[in-house]
Amino acid sequence: MNKSASENRPTLVASIALAGAVAALVVTLLTLPSTARGGAGTSALYPRTIKLTDGKVARWAGVMKRAVVRAKPSLGGRIVTTLPTGTTDSTQNVVLVLSRVDISPHQSWYRVRLPILPNNKIGYVQPRYLSSLFIVHTHLYVDRGSLTATLKRDGKTIFKTRVGVGKSHSPTPRGEFYIRDKLTNFNNPFYGPIAFGTSARSPTLTDWPGGGYVGVHGTNQPEILPGRVSHGCIRMRNAAIMALARLMPVGTPLTIR
Repeated sequence: MNKSASENRPTLVASIALAGAVAALVVTLLTLPSTARGGAGTSALYPRTIKLTDGKVARWAGVMKRAVVRAKPSLGGRIVTTLPTGTTDSTQNVVLVLSRVDISPHQSWYRVRLPILPNNKIGYVQPRYLSSLFIVHTHLYVDRGSLTATLKRDGKTIFKTRVGVGKSHSPTPRGEFYIRDKLTNFNNPFYGPIAFGTSARSPTLTDWPGGGYVGVHGTNQPEILPGRVSHGCIRMRNAAIMALARLMPVGTPLTIR
């Protein structure tokens, strides 16, 4: 049975509304900047930097293949250093990953903190050299003035103790570093029950075995703490280093003031 014009009106109105909406969408897309529509203009989005480490959260990765580190995120960048897969302590080498730089949709670099001299060096490495990223929520602060070590988790203090630091002729270096490894079962009680290796290196004892890396460890001489008593390492009582070891994972950023 044929429908009257009045019966057809709702369908006609709906069709007009739909056509209007489509037209409005097309106009909107055409007036958007090319970077928002995609296509050739998408290149304007690059390079872009995504921060991965801050005062509360940090990311680190293991060095899985001998890694070439460059001064800028480009294969034409000057080579800063080459990182081995292992440390001088025979542990897995790791780097603190500060940010990711996306050069294009298919090419990225990591900006990393480096365990080399001079201290506080950073560089760029391709992700293919590294493991997947691991996340930590801790940050260790060592104050050479007050002779204290403070561990924070998500910005809140969860541990604090008095420490020993370097003597005037072999100072504990100042700067931004990270915890590289965790060592146990020493035969030498001088280091206490646990030691953490850091990316910090002594600026004066460069001829020491292993390159003069600064450690955070216990001691068999608790009576000398706190004080300026070491060759650059950060010493604390054995009970304190045991407590710290339960709270602080490898990859934790370290700030020495």
